[in-house]
Amino acid sequence: MQEIIKKTFGGLSAQYYIRQLFFGFLFAALIVYVVISGGKPIQFSMIALLVINTLLYPYSRFVYESVVGFIMGNNVFFVNAIFMIVMKIFTMMLCWSFAIFIAPIGLAYLYYHHSKAAS
Repeated sequence: MQEIIKKTFGGLSAQYYIRQLFFGFLFAALIVYVVISGGKPIQFSMIALLVINTLLYPYSRFVYESVVGFIMGNNVFFVNAIFMIVMKIFTMMLCWSFAIFIAPIGLAYLYYHHSKAAS
């Protein structure tokens, strides 16, 4: 069981995971701030979902970046910086919001990849 966890959850580099975890935490903090400033109490189920999405966000982002990298290849596009930032934030928000559904794909791939590399 420990080997499965190491091959999946330990499959990303620490630098990548911490960087993406930071951005995931920002989304969770923003939601907590909005709920608290709205005067409503934070329910346990919401806290659980925020924590799960934040912890799974790096794997969700990994899936997104892998798919986009496969589709786009090594091409470079020159676009307006503001447009690019807005699109990046939008895709980050989508990946964070659906991390609980997208991340298992990344975890399965990481397990497959590290199992194949070990043999």
